[in-house]
Amino acid sequence: MRGLFQNRDFARLFAGRVVTNVGDSLYFVAAMWLVYDLTGNATYSGIAGFLVLGPSALQAFAGPLVDRWNIRRLLVGTQLVQCVVIAALPVAAHFGYLSVWLVLTVMPLLALLNQLVYPAQAAALPRIVAADELVSANSLFSLAYQATDTVANALGGVLVALVGAVALFTVDAVTFAVAATLFAFVTVPPAGADDDDDDTVPVEGGGTPAADDATPVATDGGADDTAAPDEAAPDEADPGYLADLREGIGYVRGTVLVPIIAGATVVNFAAGGSVMAAMPAFADTMGGSGAYGALMAAISVGALVGALAASRLEDRPFGLLSALAFVLSGVLWFAGLAASTTGSLAATAALFTVAFVPIGVSNVLLSAVVQSIVPERLVGRVSSVLGSAASAAMPVGALVGGTLTEVVGPLVLFGCAGVSILGLGAYWLSNARLRGLAAVGDIETLSA
Repeated sequence: MRGLFQNRDFARLFAGRVVTNVGDSLYFVAAMWLVYDLTGNATYSGIAGFLVLGPSALQAFAGPLVDRWNIRRLLVGTQLVQCVVIAALPVAAHFGYLSVWLVLTVMPLLALLNQLVYPAQAAALPRIVAADELVSANSLFSLAYQATDTVANALGGVLVALVGAVALFTVDAVTFAVAATLFAFVTVPPAGADDDDDDTVPVEGGGTPAADDATPVATDGGADDTAAPDEAAPDEADPGYLADLREGIGYVRGTVLVPIIAGATVVNFAAGGSVMAAMPAFADTMGGSGAYGALMAAISVGALVGALAASRLEDRPFGLLSALAFVLSGVLWFAGLAASTTGSLAATAALFTVAFVPIGVSNVLLSAVVQSIVPERLVGRVSSVLGSAASAAMPVGALVGGTLTEVVGPLVLFGCAGVSILGLGAYWLSNARLRGLAAVGDIETLSA
């Protein structure tokens, strides 16, 4: 992994990822807790979760824009807009206008912008690192995501109690400005002109060269924009936005990605959106904002450890490994719930941590599979289609979960999440196509 940081563009993209994730994580913890604290009602937490997660269902519509626009400009622009939007909260607080409704308004705006950010980063990776480095690169990106989540979630609840959410919002605005500066110095080469249109692109050999081999590194942050690298060549007919969108969806249709999405949809409803909405109320029974930060951090730590371990497991059969990972995660999740009934925050957090290790491994390997097989010019679209389809159930889960938490309590919602994770493992084991997926480097096609 150390060799990746010798690639200056990867190092800058990675640094920007770390900084912007710090802002995202601190804001999310502060905003979700603030909504619950202002209202004392988990239903509002569900509404907040719905507003944060709802835009993820629109991610597929961002894909064609990512593949058509200059990626560097897109990354810089989204960070600057996020900086302005988040700064509105401390300004409103200063003048006495901060309310739960303002927080609920800002949350979906930031979430909408992130639907462009993450597909853009996914599309940039295979253009600036070699094909045989993709698993390691994705592990590092997942590391950046989970590590910052870990720190921010662990400290977020405590900092809200000590200094207030407004102070965290001010820090968030600064982080987005810093991330914009870092992204401004990333050079992203154009997508490979000789990509085939089918999904039989080899995983190894003939991979994407590192950015320094394709385009000189910009020293002033602007040298590569004159060629508008993410736009089609002048002599190529522009098929249009809708045609690009259809092409991305069409690529996914008929591949093994469809059953993967189907299983993920159910889990994201029960273990994603519902748990997010129920977590503040669950944590409130175990100590308040500090417990909320600890439990959110526990989940992030587990996914982080899994991301780090993924590169050591890339030579194992991906299908069977994922199936067993989900079964193990479900069992450990129920163990964590049992520990919570004893009132032990430490035991609960520890078991939640271990429960998310296998999930972290599977997520990183799946990202590497998509980026290795899908033609470069389609990576943004396919990544966004997958993100949109898999995440579509999460906002609904948050809305339902928040409402049900007020009726049956958070423990029941957490139990349903465990059942869904176990069910996903059983689903992978029963599906011969999923169960039989080879190791990442040996998968040559995604066709079902």
